[in-house]
This record gives sequence, C-alpha cells and structure tokens, in this order.
Amino acid sequence: MTPALVLAVSCRAPSAPPVEAEPAPVAMAPAEPPAPEPEPEPAPAPAPEPEPEPEPLVAPDGTVIEPCGEVPEGMACIPGGPFIRGSDDGPANARPAQTIWLQTFYMDLNEVTYKDYKDCQATKECLRGGPLYNDFNRPTQPIVGPSWFAAVRYCEVKGKHLPTESQWEKAARGPDGARYPWGDEEATCELAVIEDERGRSCGVDKKFEHPKKGRTFEIGSRPPGAYGLYDMAGNAWEWVYDWASPSWEACGKACQGTDPKGPCGGEGKDTCGKVEKRVVKGGSWYWDASYATSYYRRTHFPHNLNSVEFHHFGFRCSASLEEGRALVEAQKAGPAKAEDEAAPTEP
Repeated sequence: MTPALVLAVSCRAPSAPPVEAEPAPVAMAPAEPPAPEPEPEPAPAPAPEPEPEPEPLVAPDGTVIEPCGEVPEGMACIPGGPFIRGSDDGPANARPAQTIWLQTFYMDLNEVTYKDYKDCQATKECLRGGPLYNDFNRPTQPIVGPSWFAAVRYCEVKGKHLPTESQWEKAARGPDGARYPWGDEEATCELAVIEDERGRSCGVDKKFEHPKKGRTFEIGSRPPGAYGLYDMAGNAWEWVYDWASPSWEACGKACQGTDPKGPCGGEGKDTCGKVEKRVVKGGSWYWDASYATSYYRRTHFPHNLNSVEFHHFGFRCSASLEEGRALVEAQKAGPAKAEDEAAPTEP
C-alpha cells in the first residue's frame, strides 16, 4: 500500500455509533387510591340499668294491693287502693267522707238483664223474682223485683258475688270521690235514666199506660262512667251486700279498714242485731238526680215481699281476683264450662 493510501485510510473519521430509537410510551392505568381505613366500630352501649320494680301499694293494715289480672268477659277491673267514700254534704246516713281501702276487684259492665235472670231461673238454680209492672220484661232491660237473697244467689251461680257497698261506691265514683260516675256535673237525662221535668224515665211513655210510672231503659242506653261501667246512676236501683247503718260514722270499725262489709260483716239472714234492712244504690228511672249520686244510700227489707213492701230493685255482680281468675279459665274452656268451673267465694 502506498503511503498516501495509508494516510487516507488512517485519516478517515471513525463511524458514529447507531442511535437506538426511543420506545413508544406505554399507556399506564391510573393507580387506584388506597382503600380507606375502616372506621373503628363504636364501643357497645352499656346495658341499660333495669328499671326498679315499683313499690307495691300497701294498705294501712298491711294488705298488699294486687294489680289487675286478665279481665273476665263482660266485666271491668276496678284497681285497688284508697278512695273517698261518703260525703260531708250528702244525706246524714252518707256522712262523713272517709278514705277507704279496697283490694282490686272486677265489676259487671251492666246490670243483670231480664233475659239473663229468667234464663237462670229456668234452670232452677236461681230464685224466682221479677217485675210486677208491665213493660219491664224486655230482654235487655235490667231485671227488677228479685229480693236481696235472689240477687246473692244469682251472683253465686255465676261464680261471682254481690258487691259490698264500698266496692259499689268505688266503682261508681272512681278514686277521687266524684258525685256521679262521670264527675261532679249534675245528672241529666243525657247522662242517666232518671226523672226530670218531663216526668219519670225522662218522660218516655210506656208501652202500656197503666200503671203510669215510667219504666227502665235497655241497659247501656247512656254513656259509660268511671271504669267503663253503664247505668251506675239511674235506670234501676241496685242491691249491695251490706246491712244498713244510720251513718258511716255510726257504723264504726265495721265500715272501716280494708274491704269493709258493714254491720255484722254482711252476715245474717233476717237481721243484724236490730237492723232489718240492706242497702240499695244508684237511683232509678223513678227518682230525680239527687238520688242518683254515688254516695246516696237507700235501705230496704232484703226479702222484698209483696205482702209487706215490694220495690223494683235490680243488681249487678262483682268478682274478687280469685273469682276473676276462675272465670277467665272457665271462659277459655268454653261456654258450657264457664259457669260450672267458676268457684264462688265470699265477697
């Protein structure tokens, strides 16, 4: 090789290294945000403090007043406890007003009806009794005319008892000593079946004219009063268990304490000492509003003999807690057993 050629070759610039192409950018999915931290669960609330059992109501003599149980059909529960019996402004035999304690009991919503009484009489379990006036024999009119003994017997057959006067008065006036079952408002014919300016029975004519003395209405014709009971004022007078007394004051201890039953404890057939009459309550279709007060006390011979002195009195029954439980069980067992299984006890 010639020197010139060698020089030419040796003087040639070195070749540039190949340029590598940049890779195309690759699309990247956006990064997911980090999952939020779970919120801490709230601490469980502390269990509520159990409510303390209410203190039992206890009468001054130590009797524990029980609450209402399951109520028998056709009755209302009359809660036990204190109530005001009598009146300082009423008739002398209704004085004084006193606080009396009763055990819880049940009372019929309605007066015993003519039909119910006659159905019982037909079985020969109940004593004969009924009205002497005409137009008093509609099926749902209150039965009137049975003696006190007949009323007691009917209630016993039904597994109940004739209410004591204190029971009746508590059921009629409520716990606060109201004059009437609805309160202190004077009785009117809108509230009770009584005599008003139009005449007896709110001026309603009888089906038959003679005797022209008015009549009872079908039960429940007026609004209910205390505890949902009907006709506790007006319609028919109602027998109660007690012997009469000249006044609550004269009756003394026999009419005080818890669940008093009046003179002789209500016992005795014809008399209690010199006392010969029992008590009736509530007024009637025949008498004006003043006789329909809850504290008014009328008295009458328990035999209610037509040959001596006959009056058209009715009644309703009550039940003790024990009697009430038996009635509920019998009613659940079926109507055929309801009367057989209810065990009557003393009022």
